[in-house]
Amino acid sequence: MKIYTKTGDQGTTSLVGGKRVFKNDPRVEAYGEADELISYIGLIIAQSENPANNSKTAVQIRKDLLEIQKVLMNISAFLAMPEEGTGKQITPLEDAELDFLEKGIDAMTGQIPPLHSFVIPGGPIQAATCHVARCVCRRVERRCINIHSIDENLEQNLAKSKKYLNRLSDYLFTLARFFCTITNTPEEFWLP
Repeated sequence: MKIYTKTGDQGTTSLVGGKRVFKNDPRVEAYGEADELISYIGLIIAQSENPANNSKTAVQIRKDLLEIQKVLMNISAFLAMPEEGTGKQITPLEDAELDFLEKGIDAMTGQIPPLHSFVIPGGPIQAATCHVARCVCRRVERRCINIHSIDENLEQNLAKSKKYLNRLSDYLFTLARFFCTITNTPEEFWLP
């Protein structure tokens, strides 16, 4: 199977099921930026995979981030489905995925200093990459808001996706701060 198909040479691409749309279609924008987010999370995982980071905590972080990538792949697939559907089913988001993020945020928050000011992104490379991923996550969330739903099922999945993305940006922010804590890297704060 060749990686190039030449079908997109005229500025179009296929949604799930084969419907052709322009590459700047709101759905393509949304799932393209979800792909960017998935890739940044992969970068965080890769940056955490050196022998010095093989503590139980680091291994768990990598495992958790992989699970997040899988959920984002489902969201991306959902975003690639045309309004009229294709007969294909994408696994809808469950409350468990949201609970997973909230439990992770709560666990990390219990181990980091209280927040009294705005954080200036930086710290170790993993923390800085988390901040970039957080910004991309917010962009994906905004793109999802731009998609106009046609049927009730689509709206329900879209609402759950937006909620997940909102919570994921909080998770990534907390993870950035957590990386600073576990590496003993002082955070920089904006104090107007």
